Amino acid sequence: MTKTISKVGNSQGIIFDTALMDLARIKVGDQVNVTVVPESGAIVVMPIRKGPSQKEIKSAIKKTAKDYRTTLRKLA
Repeated sequence: MTKTISKVGNSQGIIFDTALMDLARIKVGDQVNVTVVPESGAIVVMPIRKGPSQKEIKSAIKKTAKDYRTTLRKLA
C-alpha cells in the first residue's frame, strides 16, 4: 500500500484509511509508539496495548486452579 505524505497545518502527516486502521486494530485516540530503524530509515508505528489488569490476572489464575484442581493435585 502506497501513501503520500501531506501537509497538516505546520507539520506533515499520513492519512490512514479505515481499512488500514482496522487491520492494525487501532482507532482514533489510541496511543502508538513510533520508532525509526537507523539502518533502513523505516518508520515503525506500533500500537501501545494495555495488558490485563491485576484483577483480571487473579481471576484467571483462580479459574484455572478451580478448573484443573484434580490435575494440579496429581502433579503436586
